[in-house]
Amino acid sequence: TVNDTPTLPIRPRISPALVSAALGDLAAGLRLRELWGMMAWQDIRQRYRRSVLGPLWLTLQMGLMVIGLGVLYAGLFGQPIDTYLPFLTLGLIAWILISGLLSDCSMSFIGSETVLRQLAVPLSVFVYRMLWRNLIIFGHNIGIYVVVALVFGIWPGANGLMALPALALICLNGVSAGLLLGASSARFRDIPQFVTNMVPVIFLLTPVLWRPEQMTGRAAFVLFNPFYHFVEIVRMPLLGAAAPLSSWLTVIGITVAGWAVTLVFFARYRGRIAYWL
Repeated sequence: TVNDTPTLPIRPRISPALVSAALGDLAAGLRLRELWGMMAWQDIRQRYRRSVLGPLWLTLQMGLMVIGLGVLYAGLFGQPIDTYLPFLTLGLIAWILISGLLSDCSMSFIGSETVLRQLAVPLSVFVYRMLWRNLIIFGHNIGIYVVVALVFGIWPGANGLMALPALALICLNGVSAGLLLGASSARFRDIPQFVTNMVPVIFLLTPVLWRPEQMTGRAAFVLFNPFYHFVEIVRMPLLGAAAPLSSWLTVIGITVAGWAVTLVFFARYRGRIAYWL
């Protein structure tokens, strides 16, 4: 016999309307740049409240780190100080930006829980806030590179301009990770703890303190580390050299794949984030 019972259409888990709403959230949040810009700057000021130097402590901290680690590891590795110190400086500046984004991404919504419940604003505002806060820190730290470049006579030339698209790619990944990790952490509170514990390990495994060529016979150990490629596309142009094409392709591939996953996840669960908090 023929079953005449009508069947209900199965609604897709991710509909075009949900994706459109997620993209609309990103666009609406971007237009509120005065709001998240002010919130990010207040985060920095609050950290150094009642301090005489204020945010300048960011630059001083980076300067002391560069001098201390530069002198120590140049001696340990037998590296000329005039080439190792610029290498280390840019590696640390790039790493602090990347690791800061990675650590703050998981807290982008959790850390803004009170504000999120009080203001009817797009969720992406809190991710842009996190990104801008880390870019402010990057802006303070890049001053150390300028000093080191003047001391050692480094002029990046036209290659230095490639640091701008590199920074743009890092920002794109920062927003993507902020949405994905921020929403996931709101649901699973172990994720921020996991990220916090993994960041120091990743730092030691990434060529920041040491040069990639020092890993003799273990090139795969470096090439399969995605964080190496993110650091390299910032560091090499500012040293006056071109970053390897493989690093650019790796970062672009990660960016595209990351956004594909993020859009699906954010579109599907955007409406639940406030309840998870």
